[in-house]
Amino acid sequence: MHTLDSSGLRVLTREECLRLLSRAPIGRIVFTDRALPAVQPVTFRLYGDSVVIRTSAGSKLAAATRHAVVAFEADEFDVDRRTGWSVTAVGRARAVRDPDEIARLSELAPAAWAPGERNHYIVVDMEQVTGRQITRG
Repeated sequence: MHTLDSSGLRVLTREECLRLLSRAPIGRIVFTDRALPAVQPVTFRLYGDSVVIRTSAGSKLAAATRHAVVAFEADEFDVDRRTGWSVTAVGRARAVRDPDEIARLSELAPAAWAPGERNHYIVVDMEQVTGRQITRG
C-alpha cells in the first residue's frame, strides 16, 4: 500500500527517490547567493547517497556552495499523460580537494553541457531525501 500526501500525491520511499535520481540527467541546485535564494540547473550523477556536480573552480556555484547547506531537486513529467515525479534532497555541499577522490569522480561525473573547463567537483551529501509522484487516477 502506497502512502498519499494531503494533495493526493504518492509519497516515494528513499530507495525509490534514489532510483529516480540515478536516471535523471539534469537537476537543480538551490543555494544562497548574496543572502538570496538562487537556483541553477546542473548535470549531475548520483554516487551512493551523494550528488556529484562538475563545475568550474571560479564559478558562483562553486563559491556559494562551500560548506553550505543546499537543496537539490530533479524531476520528470509527462504533460500529455499528467504523470511525473519530483525528488528533493537537502544536505551539506563540499568541494572535493582530495586528488584520489577527484580522480574517482572524474570517471563518474557527467560531461558538462555548458562550454568551458569543468574540473571542480561539488558533492552534496544528502541528509534528507523526499519525493512525490503523480500518477493517472
